[in-house]
Amino acid sequence: MQRTTIRKLLILLFWLAVWHIASLLLDNSLILVGPLDTAKSLVTLAATKDFWASILSSFLRIGTGFFGAFFAALLFAVLAYYIPLVGEFLDPLVLLMKSIPVASFVILALIWIGSKNLAVFISASVVFPVIYINTAAGLRSVDKNLLEMAQVFRFRPLNRLRYLYLPAVMPYLVSASKSALGMSWKSGVAAEVIGVPDSSIGEQLYMAKIYLSTGDLFAWTFVIICVSLLFEKCFLWVLSKIH
Repeated sequence: MQRTTIRKLLILLFWLAVWHIASLLLDNSLILVGPLDTAKSLVTLAATKDFWASILSSFLRIGTGFFGAFFAALLFAVLAYYIPLVGEFLDPLVLLMKSIPVASFVILALIWIGSKNLAVFISASVVFPVIYINTAAGLRSVDKNLLEMAQVFRFRPLNRLRYLYLPAVMPYLVSASKSALGMSWKSGVAAEVIGVPDSSIGEQLYMAKIYLSTGDLFAWTFVIICVSLLFEKCFLWVLSKIH
């Protein structure tokens, strides 16, 4: 375990060194700033109230979109499993949500619902098809012989859920969640950059671009990565405790 940690740290230091050398060779802070300048910008930003307010606001928007789509996808996947007609009606919608380019969808959503809830809607629209498709696949993977056995021995619904459905669905759900969590933050922040709602990470990124503040842009990008990873780790930890 210790060797793995040291190896990961050395790899991280290597790429930080590459980044630093590249910034020195380019010698243009408008195009590329180094890790030290990025760290300075991050420290400066972290000392302001707007920094934390923007993180909290974006987290609430994107988190709302993610959790709303997550539970809705679970519900509709279960309905489609027990009522195939529901799945047939949902399939074209899920295919559309999965296929339509996020950029064009953001513009349409901005016209429909405005900028305030744009990140919620876009995050949800990206997460829903991923969770729905994988949950439906997990439900279909349950061994039919085990289901027949449960029926013969009259398993209670909760026991069927715990011993038959959860072991089959959870690998699919965990894998889908890993993809959906990252996608929700990428799409949510992109929606904020376009909609520019007040007190949001997207607004801060947009202002950094307007004022050509590359250090702030890199610092906010680092914040997005950290918050996204923290959200992912916490959610997957909770998910792991279910089974």
